[in-house]
Amino acid sequence: MHPEMATDSLPIRVLFVCLGNICRSPTAHGIFEAMVNRAGDQERIKVDSCGTGGWHVGMPPDARATAEAAERGYDIGHLRARQLRSSDFLECDYIVAMDRANLNDLRREQPENSIAKLVLFLDYGSANDCDEVPDPYYGGIDGFAQVLDLVEDASAGLLRNLVNED
Repeated sequence: MHPEMATDSLPIRVLFVCLGNICRSPTAHGIFEAMVNRAGDQERIKVDSCGTGGWHVGMPPDARATAEAAERGYDIGHLRARQLRSSDFLECDYIVAMDRANLNDLRREQPENSIAKLVLFLDYGSANDCDEVPDPYYGGIDGFAQVLDLVEDASAGLLRNLVNED
């Protein structure tokens, strides 16, 4: 665990959000959680994911996302899709949108008493050619590989930000 992260404070809760919670946000969930665990910060940073839509509730991640993640050593097969809840705005410190459309949806849903900071995920990345994580659902496997590249990069940046903030 990082010495600057006190163990007696409440955990930082991070929620990754995409449209259906079967491609991008579970990929981000699994990768970021693995990075948090490797850093020894699993007691201080809690990770979850959801979708703004409810079409896939209860389903595992897309098989292509699961396969691409496994190829890089990440296990996301145990995750199950869920839809955004109003309580997420009161329980999460960061709600991390994969793209602007979902960020705008989150802003419309965010209640006045929300504690959550709404952010665009790739604002934490170093890739200058992308500012949103593209939805790979209707494309080929190359789209899933691109998502993993972007997510790994932005996850490292987000983790650095959270550790330095605390």
